[in-house]
Amino acid sequence: MSDPRVAGAGVTKFGKHPERTGRDLFAEAGLEALDAAGVAPDDVDALYYGNFMGELAEHQGHQGPLMAEAIGVDAPATRFEAACASAGAAVRSAVRDLRNGEADVIVVGGAERMTNIGTAAATDALAIAADDLYEVRAGMTFPGAYALMARSYFDQYGGSREDLAHIAVKNHEHALVNEHAQIQKAITVEDAIEAPTIASPLGLYDSCPITDGAAAAVLTTEAYAEDHDIDAPVAITGTGQGGDNLALQDRPHLAQTPAADKAAEEAYGDAGIGPEDVDVAEVHDCFTIAEVLAIESLGLYERGEGIHAATNGETDRHGEMPVNLSGGLKAKGHPVGATGVAQLATIAWVLDGTHPRADAVPDGTVGVAHNAGGTVASTTVHVLEVKA
Repeated sequence: MSDPRVAGAGVTKFGKHPERTGRDLFAEAGLEALDAAGVAPDDVDALYYGNFMGELAEHQGHQGPLMAEAIGVDAPATRFEAACASAGAAVRSAVRDLRNGEADVIVVGGAERMTNIGTAAATDALAIAADDLYEVRAGMTFPGAYALMARSYFDQYGGSREDLAHIAVKNHEHALVNEHAQIQKAITVEDAIEAPTIASPLGLYDSCPITDGAAAAVLTTEAYAEDHDIDAPVAITGTGQGGDNLALQDRPHLAQTPAADKAAEEAYGDAGIGPEDVDVAEVHDCFTIAEVLAIESLGLYERGEGIHAATNGETDRHGEMPVNLSGGLKAKGHPVGATGVAQLATIAWVLDGTHPRADAVPDGTVGVAHNAGGTVASTTVHVLEVKA
């Protein structure tokens, strides 16, 4: 059993594309990935595709075969839905099937079209990732849910609005050179603190935008890459997935994310590494507090210490542990079904030296991608490593 290789990846510009369909967006990303990999569509054994709200935003279910057709692939195609972790779940399934000999080449990807239905409808659609009976009908939205998590964290461990603002400033700065990013705009700590409140203590700059976009990657076995002379130095060496109660009120605490703990532990064990070996991370920062919870669950920081990481300059591109060199969901954008594969692509590009922020970790060999659904009721973690 060998570790799958990332043979190529493609990502659209993230942002507002109300005039483009989901299939159009995915065709761009998928064909770019195939071209980058040098893999013919006829060689693809399967397509695993992440999407969350296609029925609501485009009145389109059964999107797997549709997206396979869009990139010229005649192979079994399956849609994965795990809220914002949909693409991460697709990657995990692809990794396992490549390892066990079920396939030689799998395209993993995802797409979401959201801005065409407007902010109010998109907010309602996103809310179905929460417990409808006990949360949504009571008026819960995800900004409100993550605000509760932030308040709980501050009560348990300390921290401040200013600490969260430093995370937003960092991720905006990282996105300035990312051609795929939705928001390429520098902000200050003062900008973040003085921005309109969304759900106290979270403000406008603590929240990721509503985003259209797609991402795709071609994963192959090591043997296929060697046989076809594909330069694919980055391997996926670890995969993990964890779950938790859907509703916040059913959890013992709000300031930790056990699903991510479980996913990280499994992924590290699978790869045979520990958090001390990680050089760079892409984490699911749908809100600034989510980045804090993620880096603690990944074991990159102890409980209660992650809140100060950005303030201390430790997670920016000049720091010891760069986090979200893409700009994260915060500035890169969050087309829900595509996010997990966009994270994977970023880590692969950083490790192979082709990402514009790769100079942050010039000798980096290990990266992790953390993709979370809802209020982290679903989480996948993947370890990527440079292999000879």
